[in-house]
Amino acid sequence: MEIEECLFTKEHEWVFVEDKVVTIGISEYAAGELGDIVFIELPEKGRKVKQMDPVGTIEAVKTVAELFSPVTGEVTEINEEVVDNPDIVNKSPYGEGWFIKIKMENMSELDVLFSYEEYKDFLGEE
Repeated sequence: MEIEECLFTKEHEWVFVEDKVVTIGISEYAAGELGDIVFIELPEKGRKVKQMDPVGTIEAVKTVAELFSPVTGEVTEINEEVVDNPDIVNKSPYGEGWFIKIKMENMSELDVLFSYEEYKDFLGEE
């Protein structure tokens, strides 16, 4: 996966699409803003989620943030490695630090997400 192939939310989640399954994580910017991540709570496999529903919690030394689902669908896989070793997200937010995979119900929901270039512009405006 190349970062340029990902889509992004305003809440700083990234989305990588393969067929109808999306892999979700948080951007390097978000990981940097949170600081050292110490605890991650993720939804159970099989849970139905709706676009922009909170689906997890990311706890860092400085703050606690929610993880939002960028799409509607069913959680098909969770990354147990980040639950056991949350600092992986700080080290590799676009690689080993992914959080969950969701089988999408509606591909058109991707239309509201930013491209990589749009996300970089969004960060410049914050």
